[in-house]
Amino acid sequence: MKNTVSTLLKQKQSGDKITMLTAYDYTTAKIMDECGINSILIGDSLGMVMLGYENTLPVTMADMIHHTAAVSRGAKNAFIVADMPFMSYQVSVEEAVSNAGRLIKEGGAHAVKLEGGAEVCEQIRAIVNASIPVVAHLGLTPQSVNAFGGFKVQGKTLENARKLIADAVKIQEAGACAVVLEGIPAKLAEIITEKLVIPTIGIGAGNGCDGQVLVYQDMLGLTTGHTPKFVKRFAEAGILMRQGISDYIQHTKSGEFPAPEHTYAIDDEVIRQLIGKEE
Repeated sequence: MKNTVSTLLKQKQSGDKITMLTAYDYTTAKIMDECGINSILIGDSLGMVMLGYENTLPVTMADMIHHTAAVSRGAKNAFIVADMPFMSYQVSVEEAVSNAGRLIKEGGAHAVKLEGGAEVCEQIRAIVNASIPVVAHLGLTPQSVNAFGGFKVQGKTLENARKLIADAVKIQEAGACAVVLEGIPAKLAEIITEKLVIPTIGIGAGNGCDGQVLVYQDMLGLTTGHTPKFVKRFAEAGILMRQGISDYIQHTKSGEFPAPEHTYAIDDEVIRQLIGKEE
């Protein structure tokens, strides 16, 4: 079944949890779509997991359009959400609408996602007025890493918790169709989820949200080093890949690969004539 703004809203209303994962390429998106994922997010996290940056800030519109287009070609039923990269919507409302339009028109996304609360409501309202669905993003917003002084849990004080609740209500009033809640206490996420009509998608926000999203490299065990507390590894694909690559190297060096079953034959007479001509 095709996933849309309407079907996601119905899932919230019926208590059917929404599933979302990141993807950045055709092959991965196709596999996720075949598994029945509700939504795919082309996150600006691609800056770190695909391009090797330290954070999401260097990601460009060109990067986002390129990867979004690849995902949209692979996924036929998932609701495709594309991140608006840093400084693609903060400069002006007009620029925000224009860049959102590019992600839809050139990238094939169904919705765009941008970070922030009350301060971006004008952009949300204008993008929605251009008939483009907007997913908001509150809490630990990675594009604000420098302002936060790092990747830190948000909303733990009374003042900050109240602001997050107020921001959630404001972005809903501005027209957002859903909101990602990242890196906030689970009980606070429950309160926000109960207050909103639109779906909440959690990442590091507990299971009281209407759905969940994870970076697929994290949940499949492809990343190394520090693993965020909120990540559950559902498979250890990294171990399998390393074993396969190591076996390939060993078999190639030993001559085991390619074996006869991996090669193409030619008639012996042709070879004899070739050798004869060379002689």
